[in-house]
Amino acid sequence: MRFAKTVTFVLMLLSLRADWVVAQPALAPQSTPAKVDVDKTLAGRVTELRNYIAATREDWNVPGLSVAIIQNGQVLLAEGFGVKEAGTTDPVDADTLFAIASNSKAFTSAALAILVDEGKLKWDDHVRDYLPWLQLKDPLATADLRIRDLLCHRSGLGTFSGDLLWWQTDYSPEEVLRRARHLDAAGPFRAHYGYSNLMFLAAGEVISAASGQSWQQFVESRILGPCQMKRTITSTRHLVEQQNFATPHKTHADSSEPLPWVNWDTMAAAGGIISSANDMAKWLQVQLAAGRLPQAGSAATEVEGKARLFTEAQSAQMWHPQTLIPSSKIETGRQYRAYGLGWSIRDHHGIRLVGHGGGYDGMYSQVWLAPDSGVGVVVLTNSMTGITSTLATGIIDSLCRDVPVSRLKEESRKNLQNFVKGRQRFEDKILAAVTPSKGLGQQPRPLKDYTGQYTCPLYGNAVVEQAEDGLILKLLPAKKLVADLKPLHGNTFKLRWRETMAWFGEGACHFIDNASGDIERIELNVPNDDMWFYELDFRRSNR
Repeated sequence: MRFAKTVTFVLMLLSLRADWVVAQPALAPQSTPAKVDVDKTLAGRVTELRNYIAATREDWNVPGLSVAIIQNGQVLLAEGFGVKEAGTTDPVDADTLFAIASNSKAFTSAALAILVDEGKLKWDDHVRDYLPWLQLKDPLATADLRIRDLLCHRSGLGTFSGDLLWWQTDYSPEEVLRRARHLDAAGPFRAHYGYSNLMFLAAGEVISAASGQSWQQFVESRILGPCQMKRTITSTRHLVEQQNFATPHKTHADSSEPLPWVNWDTMAAAGGIISSANDMAKWLQVQLAAGRLPQAGSAATEVEGKARLFTEAQSAQMWHPQTLIPSSKIETGRQYRAYGLGWSIRDHHGIRLVGHGGGYDGMYSQVWLAPDSGVGVVVLTNSMTGITSTLATGIIDSLCRDVPVSRLKEESRKNLQNFVKGRQRFEDKILAAVTPSKGLGQQPRPLKDYTGQYTCPLYGNAVVEQAEDGLILKLLPAKKLVADLKPLHGNTFKLRWRETMAWFGEGACHFIDNASGDIERIELNVPNDDMWFYELDFRRSNR
């Protein structure tokens, strides 16, 4: 913040000096070098940040990333670092496409804000007026769920609850939401924070019901077009035609494993947008201008007939804290965390930050805005590490708090150490899941006893088939979720997926028998931080 105040003070002095120069023409040339010095100071800061970003990427062993920085409506930096795919030399640039994942939620909120401005809906309309078929297990939530509730994670569902319904499945958004009635609530309606992708799917369906367009059509025509985000797309199906896109990677302790792109069309309203640093810079400009389009009067703006994407009133609504986010510890420099409408809000050493993170299969992203300082940052990566938050927060600290780069590097090193420890804990959880306790031996049972079809009301069907040296588990709604099962102990088998999955690795499949000794159901223990296999209750439906 001291840096921003210093620039403002110097500019005020320049303004006063300019008035004095009118009366002293002989001294006029002296006013020019002073302004150049201010520009040089900012340019020097940007150069420092560029070097910091490049060095941090190497420290974290991230294949590639791109960054855009905005200050007072101007793009200070939009640049790529590293390569699109590990082991190649194809460089990332400011137009390289990355999945922004949950940073898409702000686009969904903006779409609803546009509809509110047009009088087609209100933030506090009942969801049932648009989606009469939507039911949650909590009858109160079903009856009184409002559009606002969809966007601030207070439906009562637990964090990431039900995400396996959309991940890799062929279910439509409506089918996913119809199945959500089987999900247990994690807390009271409107009194519990639970990060819910499913409720943003519902928000996308509300947009469709109110506008007559699909979520994709509305976002493309009413947001991406007016903002002139010409390379941004809403589906992996358009990647090849756009070209210049990064490859996702699964992050290991000492390497990055390339992964194929995964189609997220079903959950597009919660995380389906794919964009670049250059295009996201335009999005940050619109957000920091409270909805005003920077190219007012351009052809794209005239088509919409207005110079705004949404009004200042709707910008305030989206950035207003709606749900407090609980914290298990007091974090240095942070007084509160809350969620608005598609945006996270927090205090950071006295600075109001508005932003969001994004996590896709093999790509993480981070957006931070400091509206009171006119600063915005976006970091897009083709890895699954904490570098996104480290860089974005560091850049904010540099521009808004005048924190020296040496301090930013220290913080990055600490964050990297914590990330490595976290990865080790994750690997330990997997090892614990597939390692039997002492004294547990093999209890042979014919493999055919386990085969057959199993049904989960929430998820759908699974089948267990016999192979030469074990069993094969297939979760039918997701064609790629096929695993080999090898005997571990008793009725428990080690589970190994046939394809590499970004979010999880090995696990265990436990068959449970009834009082008669017949196999009755399956429990899956697949350690991870996002996809809750424990929500799946597969029960034998045939033998």
